[in-house]
Amino acid sequence: MINIKLTLSYDGAKFHGWQIQPGVATIQGALTDVVRKITQEPVTIHGASRTDAGVHALGQVASFKTRSALTAEGLQRALNALLPPTIRVVRAEEMGPDFHARWQAMEKTYHYRVFRGAVAPPFEYQRVLHYPYPLNEEAMAAAAKCFVGEHDFTSFTASSGSEETDKDRSPVRMICRSELERHAEEQEIVYVVTGKSFLRYMVRKIVGTLLEVGRGKLRVEDIPELFEARDRSRSGPTAPAEGLYLVSLKYPEPWQI
Repeated sequence: MINIKLTLSYDGAKFHGWQIQPGVATIQGALTDVVRKITQEPVTIHGASRTDAGVHALGQVASFKTRSALTAEGLQRALNALLPPTIRVVRAEEMGPDFHARWQAMEKTYHYRVFRGAVAPPFEYQRVLHYPYPLNEEAMAAAAKCFVGEHDFTSFTASSGSEETDKDRSPVRMICRSELERHAEEQEIVYVVTGKSFLRYMVRKIVGTLLEVGRGKLRVEDIPELFEARDRSRSGPTAPAEGLYLVSLKYPEPWQI
């Protein structure tokens, strides 16, 4: 039995997120089907992050155990030959028996891209949020820094749809990086956030709130009050999925990417 770690990149536009769901195309579902076809085993794929419908990845990590005689490199070649071209295995590695893509993850980094030019390039369709209207980017950058640290993110998440799950789930999260970057040459701003774990729609709610600051509908000073309010109706709207990317994950030694 070998334990395989996959680093994945995918265009999430035509998928209903990571997690397997009956009757719809998902990343985990497509990957599971192909791995089982190659190994001829009832393999279970574990993903580091359950990205939502329409969300992309540059560095998603998954793991599974198999008795296949193929090497990690052989599995990578076979997977890329059979997976749809919108899902690519960037790297495949054989790990120790204790490695688990989800449970060993220490940090996740997400980027959210906002294209600021007047006309969005057609090849960026469903890959950025196009917002060509006036924004106070300086205020947005200042507001982004307010999210660093340990906070109750009740105001910046969505219900799971289950009262029981919401009741048992802690809304407290630690964010170690929260910055707004200006990429002038690409005519875009990018929100960069890093943390150990995130609540449902949390990054997209933060981005929606930053956009409200940029529009002048919220102030930088309002962010601490939103944390205290613990009321999701007072924060900004949930930003569309297409601008969000899972960029990378950090693991402790000896499982560092």
